[in-house]
Amino acid sequence: MPTAAPDASRAVLRAWAPPVPGVTEVFHARFTDHAYPVHAHETWTLLVVDEGAVRYDLDRREHGAVRPAVTVLPPHVAHTGRAATHHGFRKRVAYLDAEVIAPDLAGAAVATPSLDDPLLRTRVDQLHRALERPGAELEAETRLALIGERIRAHLRAAPRPADPDGLADDLRDLLDANLASGVTLREAARTLHAHPASLVRHFGAAFGLPPHRYLTGRRVEAARRRLLAGEPAAAVAAAVGFHDQAHLHRHFTRLVGTTPRAFTRSGPPRRPS
Repeated sequence: MPTAAPDASRAVLRAWAPPVPGVTEVFHARFTDHAYPVHAHETWTLLVVDEGAVRYDLDRREHGAVRPAVTVLPPHVAHTGRAATHHGFRKRVAYLDAEVIAPDLAGAAVATPSLDDPLLRTRVDQLHRALERPGAELEAETRLALIGERIRAHLRAAPRPADPDGLADDLRDLLDANLASGVTLREAARTLHAHPASLVRHFGAAFGLPPHRYLTGRRVEAARRRLLAGEPAAAVAAAVGFHDQAHLHRHFTRLVGTTPRAFTRSGPPRRPS
């Protein structure tokens, strides 16, 4: 059963990492008054809303996610999220690897993140049902293959904001390579042979958030995976670059909408005995 999170967001959620290639995490949640701050994921976000509505900003433009549309958010592009009404919302999310949807389709997803496609919605529903059933991994893979094919048919490659020197991508790669240890802006500027202000400007234009917020979001993503793998929170905090467990707790709760403890205890579906 879902676990009630003991924080102000009044969240009910389940989260797990299924043994299905292409799916890094499944996240089912109901939020009443939690508001996601600006953040970005390393993965594609495949979102369906079952109750209520979500308002979110993607690449500094406001959008809405409602039933029955399917929302597809690309990796590395900043977005927020909040309930559109005081009743809150209930959502199901699958975080997908780049192998499912090619990175060069990110621009099209930024332009049109909401897909009004009844067949796609049906297939996403079927995917989540398979992901919740122990032993249905092959079915989930099959459903995911059809979903990826249909999403790719919707999207057309579109360019990201101009970054002719590749500085934004280079800085992102540098931050990813130094996830736990971190890197100062001055160090990054020396490594990339660029002025610090130019780095910040290019990064913000390409990804919609400053480098330090990107790094914090990537650390939280890494923490999610380690927590779901059963690692203790204190060890996870040190492994992904937070100062201590309290530092992890603060950023995790702000970005995920629940505490690391509640997230971990939400648990995967149980296999029948």
